[in-house]
Amino acid sequence: MRDLYSNIGVVGAITPAVQAASITGAAVDIKGFRRLAFVLTTGAIVGDGKFGAKIEVSDDNTTFVDAPTEFVASNAPAELTADGAFKIGFHGYHRYVRLVLTKASGTSIVASAVAVLGDPAIAPVA
Repeated sequence: MRDLYSNIGVVGAITPAVQAASITGAAVDIKGFRRLAFVLTTGAIVGDGKFGAKIEVSDDNTTFVDAPTEFVASNAPAELTADGAFKIGFHGYHRYVRLVLTKASGTSIVASAVAVLGDPAIAPVA
């Protein structure tokens, strides 16, 4: 099938909530797919909350490290802004990938994220 719906997988990464501290998103197993992008949305920022986003990777779903910058593409600013929608892509070879929001200062930010898995080895995707 040539439609987008049949050729992507979607996994919740960060549950929509007011984030008052750094948060580590759910690990996403990319086995069976060749591409992954997180779609991160933000809402209100309270108390001048300053948060950044990064990707961590693992081969065993236990030990995670920051993804090498050459495998990450992002339109997210270093400091997340209110009411934004950002994409953060990963195109490396690690099996498990997760999104991390890191709090630098301030009070909180409303945020959520989903992982979109693309270029499946077997399509259509259930």
